[in-house]
Amino acid sequence: MSFYPICLDLEEKLCVVVGGGRVAERKVLGLLSCSAQVSVISPELTDGLLRHHNDGTIDWIDREYRPGDLNQAFLVIAATDDEKTQKQVYEEAAAHNLLLNVADVPQRCNFILPATVRQGDLAISISTAGKSPALARKLRMELEKRYGVEYRILVDILGAIRPHILASGLSQSENEQIFKQLLHEDMAEWIKTQNWTSLENHFEKILRDRAGGDWLQKIRPFYE
Repeated sequence: MSFYPICLDLEEKLCVVVGGGRVAERKVLGLLSCSAQVSVISPELTDGLLRHHNDGTIDWIDREYRPGDLNQAFLVIAATDDEKTQKQVYEEAAAHNLLLNVADVPQRCNFILPATVRQGDLAISISTAGKSPALARKLRMELEKRYGVEYRILVDILGAIRPHILASGLSQSENEQIFKQLLHEDMAEWIKTQNWTSLENHFEKILRDRAGGDWLQKIRPFYE
């Protein structure tokens, strides 16, 4: 089976997790990191999930799953090894065309969760289409060493300057050229070593005649 890679906007969308163990906790943390509205269905919760319930970040339905529990859900994750429950969740989700992931059962999924490296808004995902999650985890660990916190700052800086450039009145082709020129191969290293002078000099060289004069105020808050 071949999967189509996409990124979903889950902000304030109801995501239902069936199960309250360690696998469920990992799935919940991923959903919360995307500002989803999370409801967990399980008679028991891990200590971590219980803390999230107590501080109000997740809803908890304190019982086993029942057909009808997926009403209004946008996305569903079944994090339980009970095959009967898996089957019921799968059938209800299929009947309502819901996004469904059944942990470690790819034949009952219409989407899978890749191994993902995150640095702020930078997300690098690796998938083997469910054929080798161990390989995906290995590659993720290698990428975590390669892409450190400097890439989070880099994405934030580029994201802050982008609207400024787009509003400068230049043509689309001119904007594209600026965006390409901004991506100096040493930018991540400058950030990592806090070489802000080189970073600012590079921005000055690219932007001084083409994007107005207040670009510096846009990027400095990320490192001052």
